[in-house]
Amino acid sequence: MFEIGEKIIYGENGVCTVEKIDALPMAGSPADKLYYHLSPYIGTGVFFAPVESNVFMRPVMSREEAEALIDAMPDIEPAICNDNRFNHVDAFYKELFRQHSCEALVAIVKGLRQRMSQRKTKSSRAEATLKRAKDILHGELAVALGLDMQDVEDYIISRVGKQ
Repeated sequence: MFEIGEKIIYGENGVCTVEKIDALPMAGSPADKLYYHLSPYIGTGVFFAPVESNVFMRPVMSREEAEALIDAMPDIEPAICNDNRFNHVDAFYKELFRQHSCEALVAIVKGLRQRMSQRKTKSSRAEATLKRAKDILHGELAVALGLDMQDVEDYIISRVGKQ
């Protein structure tokens, strides 16, 4: 069970803070079922996740794990979907996000940057997927390293160069 104030990764939503562990604040909700009340690191609102749930949740990585990930980034292969059919490309990236792995997020970022640099036209879908992957990845790295999120990319570049 997570503790109040703890920063966790919640599903495909990225970093969230456990604000409260309590019943749902809605009439008719069972008073004996506990939920994490989670506030997202990026964005607004509150997520309610049952304490007894199959939804993916884990603690944010440690500083040491974050630095090891950054050091390993040059060796992570870009995730490239060679199928141009929209539904296949969409399924490809959805599966990578479902891995809940920072290495998969790095692969998405590297692959999309490579793909976008080779194309003459911009894809709003690719840009949105790239932004989502970077937000989740940089959010966790920012928390683990004690940085502001806007400083994460410069920190990565200072350690391993431009990815």
